[in-house]
Amino acid sequence: MKRLVRVMAIMIAMAVFVVLSGCSNEKKNPVVGIIQYMEHVALDSAREGFINALKDNGYVEGENITFDIQNAQGDQTNLSTISDRFVSNNVDLVLAIATPAGQSIAGKTTKIPILGTAITDYVDARLAQSNEAPGLNVSGTTDMNPIKEQIELLVKLVPDAKTVGVLYTSSEDNSILQAKIAREYIEKMGLKYVEVTVSNSNDVQQATLSIVEKCDAIYIPTDNTFATAMPTVYGVTSKSKTPVICGEAGMVESGGLATLGINYYDLGYQTGLMAVKILKGEAEPATMPIERANKFDFSINGTVAEEIGLEIPEDLVQYVIGK
Repeated sequence: MKRLVRVMAIMIAMAVFVVLSGCSNEKKNPVVGIIQYMEHVALDSAREGFINALKDNGYVEGENITFDIQNAQGDQTNLSTISDRFVSNNVDLVLAIATPAGQSIAGKTTKIPILGTAITDYVDARLAQSNEAPGLNVSGTTDMNPIKEQIELLVKLVPDAKTVGVLYTSSEDNSILQAKIAREYIEKMGLKYVEVTVSNSNDVQQATLSIVEKCDAIYIPTDNTFATAMPTVYGVTSKSKTPVICGEAGMVESGGLATLGINYYDLGYQTGLMAVKILKGEAEPATMPIERANKFDFSINGTVAEEIGLEIPEDLVQYVIGK
């Protein structure tokens, strides 16, 4: 009789363990694939913020999580190869950094949870059905800029400007969308709009040389090609004395004049907090609304301002860097 009671007790304990185990959907020792479109300050910062958010919430590389970090170096073939690898390895979650990376991995799987960051518009990029209810296996954070406020900053810094030139990459969906929005605000302010587009980084110098002859100031959105090629832009605009308002602070540090833009580290961190919920089984991308940045920061390159002979308004002096 005692043996029967003992066996029953063991069976009950095992049943309770199974039930309790089934109540938790948290992934144990997950593998997170990170696919980054190319290397530049903004995207690198977003990746760092993402990893640190997970670390701050108990997911430590080498202890209970593995990050498979891959950089496509701006190459579509590399994006496809990396995406195939993640699908083949059946990683537990993918972080896609920048729109092309998100489009690549989303085109390969409808099952693996995907979070994006440094993606401007998920619906326009065909990654989500809506910002409020993505409906698919993709969610994340948007780096949509305060474009209206950025154009207003341009006008404040260059009040005599009559024509604004916009530079962007014709193959980047996020850049096309931002250029369209910028045009609306530029023309609403009674300014003339001109644009020059590039296909890749090899076109940047000639495009910049072309546009400085047509405008009084330049606006460049959060464009991946131009983010890496800002030193080339600076090489032209510093000589022509043309002010350049950029989409984000890293571009300002690399030779632009100013921005009111996103802190990409914070944006990546915000995405990491979303990842924690997915890994703990508390949420899934289909029902997680696309999140916007919580704040925007001014950044003004004092060295560039001095070189082009531009005086910074007194209320913006506190945001000057590099002087």
